[in-house]
Amino acid sequence: MSNNYRIDNLQYCNWSREIFQINREAKLDAVHVTIVYHEDYDELLLEIKKWQKLAENNSDLIFLANNSTDIEKAKKLNKTAVFFGFQNCSPIEDDISLVEKVHQLGCRFMQLTYNNQSLLATGCYERNDSGVTNFGREVIREMNRVGIVIDMSHSAEKSSLDAIEFSEKPIAITHANPSFWHPAKRNKSNDLLKVLNDSNGMLGLSLYPHHLHNNSKCTLESFCEMVAKTAEIMDVKNIGIGSDLCLNQPDKVVEWMRNGTWTKTKNYGEGSKNKPGFPEQPNWFKDARGFDNIENGLKKIGFSEEDVNGILGNNWYNFYKKI
Repeated sequence: MSNNYRIDNLQYCNWSREIFQINREAKLDAVHVTIVYHEDYDELLLEIKKWQKLAENNSDLIFLANNSTDIEKAKKLNKTAVFFGFQNCSPIEDDISLVEKVHQLGCRFMQLTYNNQSLLATGCYERNDSGVTNFGREVIREMNRVGIVIDMSHSAEKSSLDAIEFSEKPIAITHANPSFWHPAKRNKSNDLLKVLNDSNGMLGLSLYPHHLHNNSKCTLESFCEMVAKTAEIMDVKNIGIGSDLCLNQPDKVVEWMRNGTWTKTKNYGEGSKNKPGFPEQPNWFKDARGFDNIENGLKKIGFSEEDVNGILGNNWYNFYKKI
């Protein structure tokens, strides 16, 4: 059996047996799934119950995972290991004791903030970035202790730099692209990526159209060229895939992601009034089976087989071993 792994380190799909089958067809050994956006702790418990039922009903395809050895187990069993992540810190509310509790429930990645200011840090949509807060510093210390990865995918720049500085363990930006390629608010500057790299943090490159050059019309060639240029800024061993795939989700879900319960006015995020819903995926990455296209594209542009295998999963596997 090959020791190479395929890992998609961020998906937020409308989960069903069909999607689990697609991920198996794509040979995904592990997937980090978003289970909450704006939900509090009690609402998180309901989501956990849903996932326990999903795992029970699809036990031939998936299982709920906790660490890197579960990735090895998944490969041996021809299943996909499912890791939980939060796209906001809302489940820990204002109680630091809940950090350990959400870890016990299976959380392995948590963003310090979504697009807005949180109790921990500043989101990328705020006008002023005040950085990581006092509570944020304490939560980072506690996340390091229990084994939850700090994720700064939706955070503003100073907050991200603060998180890297304050964390004793490498952090992750699980789903974003470099802003030199496409200047989305969610994409990251060269300066930030260099600091992330120097701290041995990981970048998961996103396939969400709002993060891509030419959006849904982005070509595979352009994406792979971006990966090559990113590898000039960062060590290739710190680069992976975090597709941010939102397969089969109704548009009401993207409204929840952008608006939560915090606003009465309509927020369109990186969409617009004319294009308020989920954007169409590029034709070479309609679902996780697009990993094959990325593999071929990276080889065509000149990446070695070792580096390609790293980007498609081995680098994330090595990062998981450090959690």
